[in-house]
Amino acid sequence: MMKQTWINSLSRQPAAAAALAVFVVGLGTLAGAWFFEYVLKYQPCPLCLEERIPYHVIIPLSLLVAIAALAGAPRKLIMVGFIAIIAAVAFNVVLSTYHAGIEWKWWAGPPDCTGPATDFKSGGGLLGQLQTIHVPRCDEAAWRFLGISLAGYNALISLALILLAGYGLLAREPVEA
Repeated sequence: MMKQTWINSLSRQPAAAAALAVFVVGLGTLAGAWFFEYVLKYQPCPLCLEERIPYHVIIPLSLLVAIAALAGAPRKLIMVGFIAIIAAVAFNVVLSTYHAGIEWKWWAGPPDCTGPATDFKSGGGLLGQLQTIHVPRCDEAAWRFLGISLAGYNALISLALILLAGYGLLAREPVEA
C-alpha cells in the first residue's frame, strides 16, 4: 500500500491545489516586488504600493482556503474563499492595467504622482527637507522587459491568478474510492 503524502492529497483535491498555487504565485509576486524595491533599489510609486494591497489579502486567504479544502471544509465555504480571491485579484487587474496605461500615456494618472512638481524653494526648514524626498512618478516605468513594465506584468500575473482561482472555484469535490 502506498504511503499517503501531501502531494497525493493535492492531486486528488484540485481546489486545494489551486489555492496553494494562488498562494505560491502571490507570495512569489510580492517577494519579487520587494526584490525590486530593496535589492535593486527601484522605489515604488504610489500606484505600485496600492497594487500590492490585494496580495496582502490573497496570500493568507489562499493558504486558508487550501487548508480548509484539505481538511474537508464545506464546499460553500471554499467557494466563498475563491470568490473573495477572484474579487481582490480582479481589482488588481483593473488597477495595474490603469497604471500601465498611465505609463504608456494612454490616459492621465492621479495628480499626486503624475502632476507637475511644485516649487518648494521659497521656504526653509521643513520645506528644505521636503526637497530631498523623491516620490517616483506613476507615469514613468522604472523598468521594462520585452516592452512590458512591472505594472503590465502585475496585470498579467493577476489574470493568471484569476484563472487559478476560477479553476479552484469550479473544481469538483474529490470522490472517495
